[in-house]
Amino acid sequence: MTKIGYARVSTIDQDFEIQRQRLQAEGCVIVRAEKVSGASREGRMELATIIDFLREGDELVVTRLDRLGRDTRDVLNIVHECEQRGAFVTILDPHVSTRGEMGHVILTVLGMVAQMERRFIKERQREGISRAKAAGVYRGGKTRIDKAAVLTLFERGARPAEIARTLGCSRMHVYRLIRQS
Repeated sequence: MTKIGYARVSTIDQDFEIQRQRLQAEGCVIVRAEKVSGASREGRMELATIIDFLREGDELVVTRLDRLGRDTRDVLNIVHECEQRGAFVTILDPHVSTRGEMGHVILTVLGMVAQMERRFIKERQREGISRAKAAGVYRGGKTRIDKAAVLTLFERGARPAEIARTLGCSRMHVYRLIRQS
């Protein structure tokens, strides 16, 4: 049985080191981490790698449920895929594991709460943007990546994965910028 940790943060300016340390302290032999949104599974290559790697008796460990996903269906699908491989999923805060039947019920409820929380956050964000626009102080979100750099590298023949590594962003972000131009 191998404990495999998964750490995730949503943006490139966030740090997952605290998650990594906690997962290692919990006995995770392998810890994979990525900087990508948890709104969907799209672009979450490290998570996909972990799931592909899982063997019977292994355990996928995350610090909080929202690190695994913000959508109930995604979380339940991830749990299902792990179980199909004979592996378990453990959330550290609050401590819940799929080793027992009650863990499934609790994960489902927590997944629904995480999804609802995401909707509330989006709603508050939209309200704040509307107020800022009405006050004339809204300038848009912070640019996290240089679109020109992405396009220049792409035109020089660099592949999206290479561009993402070079610029410190996700491949999906690179694909999106290439598609937009």
